[in-house]
Amino acid sequence: MEKKRILYKLIDMETTMQHSFAHSKENTQATKSAFRKFINWCDGQEKNRLGWLAATLTLHGCVLTIITVFAIMLAGNNFIFWPFAIGAMGMTLVVNLAAMPTKITIPVFFLSVLIDLAIIAICFISGMAISNTTI
Repeated sequence: MEKKRILYKLIDMETTMQHSFAHSKENTQATKSAFRKFINWCDGQEKNRLGWLAATLTLHGCVLTIITVFAIMLAGNNFIFWPFAIGAMGMTLVVNLAAMPTKITIPVFFLSVLIDLAIIAICFISGMAISNTTI
């Protein structure tokens, strides 16, 4: 009998010691970061996954990588830019071939585009000349 009374008191103590806070939806919506909104948007693009796959491989592989390689060649063919250009194309290709969700493939694509644009900007800053392409 005494054990039951102690058990009931322990159960009552657990419920009285729990603190639950109610958060309104306005507070959680206001504190969402831009990155979290972007990731949620990417997650919502899952239905367009094949379109994103085609767009990323076409835009990056057939357009942006060619422009980046041409910029590297015109800027004097500096070896340090080649691994970054290859890595940017490679990471886009790998995440698409691995059939990752759009929550991963779209941010990786934008990161690779950013890397390529940085390479192109550095090549413009260092100076481009057609004479740099000849031996």
